Amino acid sequence: MASPNSDGLEPILAALSTMQANVERSQKSQAHEYLENFQKSPEAWTKTHSLLSSPDTIAEAKLFAATTLKGKIIYDLDQLPRESLPSLRDSILALLVSYREGPRLVRTQLCVCLANLAIQLLEWKNVLGHVGTTLGSSAGDCILEFLKILPEEVTEGRKINLSEEELTTRTKELLEDNATQVLGLLNQYANSSAAAAVNPRLFECISSWLREIPAADVVNSSLFDAIIHGISNDACFDAAVDCMCTILRDTREVDEYMEVIQLIYPRILSLRPKIVELAGSGDLDTYKGITRIFAEAGEAWVVMIARLPAEFRGLVESVLECCGKDQDRDAIALTFLFWYEMKQIITLDKYKQARIQYADIFSKLVDVMIKHLEYPTPDSANEADLFDGDREQEEKFREFRHQMGDVLKDCCDVITVTECLGKAFNRIQRWVGTFGSQATSTSVPHWQELEAPLFSMRAMGGMVSAEESVVLRQVIPLIVQIPDHEKLRFQAIMALGRYTDWTAQHPEFLQPQLQFVIAGFSHSSKEVVRAAALAFKFFGTDCRKLLGSSVTELHAFYESVLDNLPPDSQEEITEGVACIISVQALDKVYSMFKMYCDPVIRRMMNCANQAKTAQDDGPRLAVAGYIQLLTVFVQNVQPYVSLEEENPAVKYCQEILPVLATIAENFTNSTPILERVCRCWRYMVLSYRTAILPLLPTLAQQLASGFENSRQGCFLWATDSVLREFAIGADYVDTPTSQAIYSFFEQQAFAFLRIMNDLPAEDLPDVIEDFFRLLIDALIYYHQQLLLSPVCQHILSAAISALTLQQDAPLIAALHFLRDLLSYGTEHPNSSNFYRQDTGLAPRNSSQLQQAVKQMVASQGEALIQRVMTGMMFSFPRDCIQDASGVLLSLFEILPLQSGVWVKETIDMLPAGSIRARETDRLMNAVGTKVDAGDLRKVRVLLQDFTTSYRRRNVAPRDGLGRLEATRFRFNG
Repeated sequence: MASPNSDGLEPILAALSTMQANVERSQKSQAHEYLENFQKSPEAWTKTHSLLSSPDTIAEAKLFAATTLKGKIIYDLDQLPRESLPSLRDSILALLVSYREGPRLVRTQLCVCLANLAIQLLEWKNVLGHVGTTLGSSAGDCILEFLKILPEEVTEGRKINLSEEELTTRTKELLEDNATQVLGLLNQYANSSAAAAVNPRLFECISSWLREIPAADVVNSSLFDAIIHGISNDACFDAAVDCMCTILRDTREVDEYMEVIQLIYPRILSLRPKIVELAGSGDLDTYKGITRIFAEAGEAWVVMIARLPAEFRGLVESVLECCGKDQDRDAIALTFLFWYEMKQIITLDKYKQARIQYADIFSKLVDVMIKHLEYPTPDSANEADLFDGDREQEEKFREFRHQMGDVLKDCCDVITVTECLGKAFNRIQRWVGTFGSQATSTSVPHWQELEAPLFSMRAMGGMVSAEESVVLRQVIPLIVQIPDHEKLRFQAIMALGRYTDWTAQHPEFLQPQLQFVIAGFSHSSKEVVRAAALAFKFFGTDCRKLLGSSVTELHAFYESVLDNLPPDSQEEITEGVACIISVQALDKVYSMFKMYCDPVIRRMMNCANQAKTAQDDGPRLAVAGYIQLLTVFVQNVQPYVSLEEENPAVKYCQEILPVLATIAENFTNSTPILERVCRCWRYMVLSYRTAILPLLPTLAQQLASGFENSRQGCFLWATDSVLREFAIGADYVDTPTSQAIYSFFEQQAFAFLRIMNDLPAEDLPDVIEDFFRLLIDALIYYHQQLLLSPVCQHILSAAISALTLQQDAPLIAALHFLRDLLSYGTEHPNSSNFYRQDTGLAPRNSSQLQQAVKQMVASQGEALIQRVMTGMMFSFPRDCIQDASGVLLSLFEILPLQSGVWVKETIDMLPAGSIRARETDRLMNAVGTKVDAGDLRKVRVLLQDFTTSYRRRNVAPRDGLGRLEATRFRFNG
């Protein structure tokens, strides 16, 4: 027997000890690097066996060895001669015999090892029989664990280095062909002893094999009795619940499983007494498990619930009972999906009768939900700390309330909004009658019972139509008279903000509500003030026509509160008044714009003067905030003006454009200010479209100089709006203007290329993202000019250089641009969305553009494939892989044979020893076969699987990628 201190194992044990010790980070890094390199080395095969075979090896080292062996089998099996694999199998089986009693973590890893070897050792046919015979009848838990793991690993087989055909065949051999045998084994085991029938491993194994064994076969066997009994046994409760829920999910195809459902349903209902039993026991986890069973049954059989309401009413009542008895509100969330799916189906005309029969249940559900919405009563008398200092529980409750609000919306669909609102109104009325006279300015008794129905009204606000004429007429006068308690006032204001659409149709209720909301701006609570600002926005948006005559009076209010609000609330109240300005007569728009915006500009200029000498960022952020308010006005004040008339909003924009330009020139290092300025300019274009034409020369000059001076991507973002609005073929835009816009775009492109020449891509992620998003639009609107321009070659080089980045956003932008660009090398480019009216087909791309793209690919395709494959193998985030493989597919569509050569050359440049020659040959042979067959999409799959497998097995060398190392982008233009 090998000692753990022989055969060169000391460095491994020392590194593991260092990883667990309290040492310097640098030492841990060295130990981690050593262990990582060891795991990839060929000697790991023998040393892991030595560690696992020695009785003296510590538990941590055994687990490390088993985990390493698993990785070797999954990723590095090619390191071993094929003829040695049976010996490897036998050695793992021998180790499993040794570890069949534990430690469990090591045993689990060894079972994973054996399962993955079974998948890849195609010659091993009688896997289950061989494993069972070797481990013996006394290794029940070990065999069960292997049986559980095998289907899981086969299902994850995409990480195994097998062809699709081999994997499909092996899946059939290991799972489908063994399903009947496994069912018999599990039945035999369950009946072998009382202890076996409640073994959690048994239920875990059943759950795993339900991928292959039909649920009907399990239900019709003695295993189902074991599952039902297991639900009543604490030792195996969780596993039995999981198993039952897996069976329930398998019976979703109710027409196919009707007979099975008829067997399961009474057994499920027999568990209903446990709801009451567990509700008072304090055993929250078990109560959640029972609730989960009923909820999952409801979700699976929701079609039957709608078809046969009388027969399945008991199940729906059980779910409702689970909700009602859940005093701790821990299990109720498990039912939310069921209520949603049930609402979705019984509101169909086809199931109108079911909707009628279940109406009383949904009515009770509204009461249950409103009751659960109540804030808790604190153990202490401190009203400011309702959760006794548990901030996590408080946040969880807030989120939970909004989810319950969604259930209330479902109830509105089933039993009508009026009935649901009526229940909330009755609770408010009951509270007013019982406690209203006892409320004072300092004390509001049982306020939780009033706040909950107010919240429910807020939640249901989106479901109420403007024609509702029963409840709101009674409840709104009550709401505006509620006591001045912080949470009540907050909820009341928020609720009123949800019914502004209704108020717009019932103007007699506007003024009391508006006064109530405006009073909220003077409240001592910041939360109430924020609620007031949000509600005012909704009143301004929906009741703008009713408030149009008050625009002058509201200016004084706006000025009085603006400086006391946080930035978000400033934007909200500004949006409210901007909407009111938007309905003014055309001859008043300019003066109203000026009345509201000039004071904002004065504030902005005062802060700008302070910012020049300020030591902190406060004044600069204030400048950015005021610019954002101007943008809100520009976004919302969009008067309808004929082409012959001057747009009054544009007239005001013409006045403030030089002011914004001065701000941008003086704060070239302040990203928040520049982003807000560019956003304002962008919305000038988007809001007023071609009416902005008189400002266009000045605006283009400012965007160009601003980008040149600041090197901020926001100027490219604003440029994009100009490019799209004044593109060739746009309405009311002449050709010279469109050509001038393209020249302006090229100017910005050259500026970007010079910037990228001066700075490495890592310093420009945001600029790169904005530039390539601009280019995507340039390809749509100006592809004819761009693709034939000399600048396009340089842009392609810049895109290739951008692929060295590791951030998602700029990489995705560059990859999307590359996919669109390369598509112009084919007959039907991605960017074209115009179709011929006579055929309904996309027009063919011109041969001139196809040839231009092919020439670019011929000169830079090799570098592009190197960068894309290097990124896929080493550095690209997961979200970029699909687009990266899409670029490879496009290259093969344009130049299939040459692209195959470039792929081979790239693989040959990988670090020595990281890939074996036969692996390369196998890939290139498969690629060649698919190319010859014209099945290029399979080429994409092959390359994506190859790079994924390579990435799992290798990390980027610390000393660089050698010949695959990227070169700096250079531009001399």
